[in-house]
Amino acid sequence: MRHCRPEDTGSQPCPFSRVITPGAAGEGGSAVVEFTFLGLLLLVPVVYLVLTVGALQGGSFAVVGAADQAAKVYANAASQEAADQQARQAVLLALSDFGFSGEQVRIDIACEGTCLAPASSVTVVVELEVPLPLIPTMPGINTSAATLTSTSTQIVERYG
Repeated sequence: MRHCRPEDTGSQPCPFSRVITPGAAGEGGSAVVEFTFLGLLLLVPVVYLVLTVGALQGGSFAVVGAADQAAKVYANAASQEAADQQARQAVLLALSDFGFSGEQVRIDIACEGTCLAPASSVTVVVELEVPLPLIPTMPGINTSAATLTSTSTQIVERYG
């Protein structure tokens, strides 16, 4: 290796010299590790947030559809006993299409006037507790992300 002397280069720096700062000597090759660690540290919460928002969106679609279909089924049923059973089955079917079970839902059916009388109205309220994704249910721990509620009212046909 050739060494530069001050008389060889004059006032210009030696073209073969390299300046090493005190902190840069031991920094080689750790950028990949830092990028991977920080990427995972930031990516995991973002992915979990997307999963939670997706579950809430699916739950909102399920609740609105379940309440609407249950009110329609109830208003078109032949008898009050059959109406109640068919409306509850319609709610469970709508919720199962979105991956929710019947244990997470509460259904309230109320009639204005006599149930299934012509021109009376039927109101169905469906409440669904949407659980947090990837969290197992344990006794005494609330794993619900939100409780979603939807109400639908249907008028029984007057001349039906």
